[in-house]
Amino acid sequence: MASIRLEGIAKVYPNGHAAVRPLDLEIADGEFLVLVGPSGCGKSTLLRLVAGLETPTAGRIVIGGEDVTDLAPQARDLAMVFQSYALYPHMTVRDNLAYGLKVRGTPPADRAERVAAVAVALDLHQLLDRRPAELSGGQRQRVALGRAMVRQPRAFLFDEPLSNLDPALRAQARAEIARMHRTLATTVVYVTHDQEEAMTLGWRVAVMRQGALEQIAPPLDVYAQPANTFVARFIGAPPMNLVPAQILGIDAPDGTLAGVRPHDISLGTDGRPTLSGSASVPAVVELVEPRGHDAVVHLRLDASGTPTVLAVVEREPPAAGSRVQIAVADDRVHLFDETSGRRLSQ
Repeated sequence: MASIRLEGIAKVYPNGHAAVRPLDLEIADGEFLVLVGPSGCGKSTLLRLVAGLETPTAGRIVIGGEDVTDLAPQARDLAMVFQSYALYPHMTVRDNLAYGLKVRGTPPADRAERVAAVAVALDLHQLLDRRPAELSGGQRQRVALGRAMVRQPRAFLFDEPLSNLDPALRAQARAEIARMHRTLATTVVYVTHDQEEAMTLGWRVAVMRQGALEQIAPPLDVYAQPANTFVARFIGAPPMNLVPAQILGIDAPDGTLAGVRPHDISLGTDGRPTLSGSASVPAVVELVEPRGHDAVVHLRLDASGTPTVLAVVEREPPAAGSRVQIAVADDRVHLFDETSGRRLSQ
C-alpha cells in the first residue's frame, strides 16, 4: 500500500491543449478516491499521469514517499484496470489471472496460491478452465479485476472499468470492487463519468472540469455543500435546479442564484402549498415522467424567462397541464453567485 501525492502536476499537449491544469492532490494510504467529471475533463489523463503512461508537463508525482515522476510504468508497482477487459483470448481464466505474476518471475507455487485465493474472492473458482469467449461481460470484468488483484500492487488505478456493462452487471461489479477494497485496504484511484458510481464507491470524490479540480470532499459533502454551480448540477440526479433567488421569494442580493434539489421541492394544489412557513410560487405542470417508485415532474414557473424546474414526487404526481404551487424550505436552498458560479456562505 502507498499514499499518492501530486504536486503542481500539469499536462499540456503540443497543440496547446491543457488536458490537466496545475493541481495538487494528496491521496492517503488505503484511501478510495474517485475522479469524476464529464468526458474530456482530464480525469483519465490525470490517471495516466499517475500510471506513467503520460509524461507531465510540470510538477511531480510521489508514491509511498518516492518521487516516481521519471520512472517507467512497470517500475511504479501499480495495477491498472481499463474500460476494455484486455484479456488474452487464447488463455484460460487461470492463465490470464497468473500471467502478470509469471512475467515477474513469481514462483509457480505462489502463483497458484494467489490465483486460487483471488478466484474464490471474486467467485471465479468454477471458471478457471474457461476462455474469455465462454464468459459473460460481468465475468470477464471480474477476471480483469482479479488479474490486478493477484499482483498485490501498491495501488489500483481504475479507468472507467464498468462503462461497458449493462446496469445490472454494473451494480454487481461495483459491489465486487467495494468488497475488494475492504478486503485488501489498498489505495484506489477510480475514474468515472457516472456520478452514482462516484457517490457509492468513493471515500472522497474529486470533481473535475476542463483539467481543473472543482471540489474534493466526501460524497455526501459534495452533494450537500457543492462548491459551485457546476458541481451542484453535475452531482445529483435529477440535477439541481438553478433559478434567480427572487423568483422563489428568497431575500438575496441581485445576481444570486437559488439552487434547489428536485427532491426538496414540495408541491401543492394551486393556491394551497403543502409546505407551511415558506414562500410559494405558482407553476404549470408541463410533463410527468413516472419512474415506478417516484415521478419526475417538469414545471414551468409563471415568471417569464425562467427555465423549467424539476421536482420529484413520490406519490400521486399532478397531471400534465395542471396548475400547482411549489414551495422550498429555507434550509434546503443553496445560494450561488450568478457571475462566478461560486457558492455563497450559508
